[in-house]
Amino acid sequence: MKTISITDPAQIKKIIDKCPYCMVGLTDCEGNPYVVPMNFAYDNGVIYLHSGPEGSKVKMVTRHPQVCITFCEGHELVYMHKQVACSYSMKSRSVICRGKVRFIEDREEKRRILDLLMKQYTENECNYAEPAIRNVKLWEVKIDNMTCRSFGLRPSEI
Repeated sequence: MKTISITDPAQIKKIIDKCPYCMVGLTDCEGNPYVVPMNFAYDNGVIYLHSGPEGSKVKMVTRHPQVCITFCEGHELVYMHKQVACSYSMKSRSVICRGKVRFIEDREEKRRILDLLMKQYTENECNYAEPAIRNVKLWEVKIDNMTCRSFGLRPSEI
């Protein structure tokens, strides 16, 4: 089975758009790895996340703002030879992004980002009450480094 790199931004965006959530890798306050699933929006090289205004994730990212965000789609078990265990693989595509979190505080910018987040999950137009705007923590991650791979391809699929 082969693994190939994907560099076309349009293909990468299609993979990200298929994902219902992302996995965010943080460093906890003791310096240990901490990975959590989060809802997201992706727009022009920036990933937006949201959380409550305080809590463990906010404390972690305030102390260690560098994050790693992973998207993965298309999980299909494939094999070259049915009776050979090491010929099995999981056919999938993944995107790994690294960047630094910046919290968005401006109310109008928060509304714009909340619209992006909601568009990821629904076509319905949404309104936001002032307490909701005030009590949401919006994370902006400008991507410093992005890699994308397709795994488990048979030679005929390359």
